[in-house]
Amino acid sequence: VEDAVEKYEKIEPQKIEEDNYFFRLSRYQDKLHEYLAREGVIVPEWRRKEALDFVERGLEDFSISRVKEKMPWGVPVPGDDLQVQYVWFDALTSYISTLGWPSSAKATEGKPEDLFEKFWVNGFTLQLAGKDQVRFQSIMWQAMLMSAGLPTTKHVFYHGFITSGGQKMSKSLGNVIDPIAIVDEYGTDALRYFLARHIHPFEDSDFTMERFKEAYNADLANGLGNLAARIMKLSSEYLKKIPDIPNIKDVPDIHTDIREFRLNDALFTLRHWMEHLDGLIQEQRTFE
Repeated sequence: VEDAVEKYEKIEPQKIEEDNYFFRLSRYQDKLHEYLAREGVIVPEWRRKEALDFVERGLEDFSISRVKEKMPWGVPVPGDDLQVQYVWFDALTSYISTLGWPSSAKATEGKPEDLFEKFWVNGFTLQLAGKDQVRFQSIMWQAMLMSAGLPTTKHVFYHGFITSGGQKMSKSLGNVIDPIAIVDEYGTDALRYFLARHIHPFEDSDFTMERFKEAYNADLANGLGNLAARIMKLSSEYLKKIPDIPNIKDVPDIHTDIREFRLNDALFTLRHWMEHLDGLIQEQRTFE
């Protein structure tokens, strides 16, 4: 490492200039502030404030193209064979191009249903993105939509990262979790359950096979699995009376948790009531 540092310290920095196209982000300062000032447009709330703080510090125009000679694989800039589009400027449009925009915006009577109109214009748009995407998704992309005269995204949810053994997943570290291998052995629902129950929706969370297996055995195999088997057996062979189960209206409401993307809290509540039901069966001894 020391040799590498010494080697690069001897390299003289070179100033390189090239011509690029720019997007006038500064023009949308006020509109973006108005957009981000709406509570609920970004979840969690502190990400919305993070975006607002960025806008309030002042916006600068940003480059949206690169020299094609350096990046021949890029998407060409219309009307300029020497430039390709900056990858984020190009990639963000996939939210609406996948719905057929801009050609769908010109749909006429008798043509297939206009998906762009149905989902982006008249629907409730929701984007899911990593916590490092706030500047791209909630500032750059929204300004692009404004510049095209299109509706902005109604809701953006930013999630945390999944680590492994307390570290970022890396092939060199050998700590990468293969979801396909987990699905092959335990099934899709088991993996979905773990991600929804034990991975925090907003913060970074750790995923190890030890944690997964512990949750699988405790929550699913020994918890839900045993309860389901017990109820089925009682129903088919031994049930003599129906247990006094509390009114369903008394069960804690999980809809708020789901609407606010706190799936882990919603599942915690459901698991609590699953344990409560198991206790009722044991307490009232419906199997006797």
